[in-house]
Amino acid sequence: MKATINYNQTNYTIDFSKPIDISIPLINSEANPIAWYLNQPEISPVVMGDWIGKVSEGKSSTNFNNIYFNPHAHGTHTECLGHITNDFYNVNESLTTFFFLAQLATFEPTILENGDAVILLSQIEDVWKNNGQKAFVIRTMPNLEEKKSTKYSHTNPPYLEAAAATFLREKGIEHLLIDLPSVDREEDEGKLAAHKAFWNVKNTKELNADARLNATITEMIYVPNEIKDGLYFINLQIASFVNDASPSKPVLYKIID
Repeated sequence: MKATINYNQTNYTIDFSKPIDISIPLINSEANPIAWYLNQPEISPVVMGDWIGKVSEGKSSTNFNNIYFNPHAHGTHTECLGHITNDFYNVNESLTTFFFLAQLATFEPTILENGDAVILLSQIEDVWKNNGQKAFVIRTMPNLEEKKSTKYSHTNPPYLEAAAATFLREKGIEHLLIDLPSVDREEDEGKLAAHKAFWNVKNTKELNADARLNATITEMIYVPNEIKDGLYFINLQIASFVNDASPSKPVLYKIID
């Protein structure tokens, strides 16, 4: 199904029949990606006495599972500034619109003298296209299939330079997506410089008036290699969790020339 929409006084034709899901699903196995020193998620049937909530066990007419997981550690998730603030803010209230113009860009992280791999401000500036986009999607290289099941703990994955996050904020990006477990260094002594820069959080204990309550960061996505860099529309879907973060399902749609 094709449709033409007007976005920022520009008409775009979109093919809604070919969604590009860039989320990583939650899987009850070692195939699940894991970060932040946790074990794999658990999906298991409810057990009450000799009753098991699993049809194949023969005592239940329904499959009736509990799910134990952490949104930050176990797959694609979207978070709001409540992730780093003293006061409680939840992503269900922060994200209230779900369809945006997005720029997808691919980067080979720069290796610093200390061995860290970082996406620098200069790299973002080199690819930036000023089209009024509200979302920016970062794909890092190498982009192997194994990224969808990587165990990130204690590996010091690549991250985003704080100055690059500031640049995106100043350019009006409200929704930042990245295929890494965090926009910040795995161990950074709690600085969280890129998170703070993007959300414009100056004091986590007493929130400044110009902090960006409606901005989100989505981490641990996966963009297939065959998807070309450029402009897309994105539908950013979350589960309705009253929490700082929720598992999410960002979906890209191609713009038809």
